[in-house]
Amino acid sequence: MKKIIDILKDIRPEFDFTQSEDFIGDGYLDSFDLVTLVAAIEKEYHIKIKGTEIVPEHFCSLAAIGRLVAQYGVSDAI
Repeated sequence: MKKIIDILKDIRPEFDFTQSEDFIGDGYLDSFDLVTLVAAIEKEYHIKIKGTEIVPEHFCSLAAIGRLVAQYGVSDAI
């Protein structure tokens, strides 16, 4: 989970992502940030996230991102 937090901090350092359960609804991430986040996660974990998986509900919280990444066999994402 620390790697995901570090990626999020790199994208939007002004927010504390541990304090939100709805990054998009709270205005922490916009659509451009999601593209950047997907690219960074793919690079960090050496995975390719399917286009159909790139939906707001998979990127709205640390838990949601961790579950998504774990679906690709990454055990330290949760």
